[in-house]
Amino acid sequence: MTETNIITSYHAHVYYHPETRDAAEQVRQELGDRFEVQLGRWHDQLVGPHTRSMYQVAFANDQFDRLVPWLLLNRQGLAVLLHPNTGNAIADHTDHALWLGEKLEVNLEPLRRVNN
Repeated sequence: MTETNIITSYHAHVYYHPETRDAAEQVRQELGDRFEVQLGRWHDQLVGPHTRSMYQVAFANDQFDRLVPWLLLNRQGLAVLLHPNTGNAIADHTDHALWLGEKLEVNLEPLRRVNN
């Protein structure tokens, strides 16, 4: 069983299509305005284990109880992967992951290469 004290932080990956990028921009702006987060770059091309265009939102444990409920209600229909950072990237993106909206495939090969 994973202990919560080994969760060092969280990532939310907000996925979008070209036609939903405006919604993704609105969600991103609100996240930056409302919460203490680090907003990652826009990735219109696939990167890492992600199988759709996305940006990452990194946040500390103390933001979870405010940020996640807000995201549940305000994600504008976008798919969001929420995961802890425990040091085990594969488990974090699979077994420990929480999906808001559509659950997308995750390409584990890039994570396996990093862990070897």
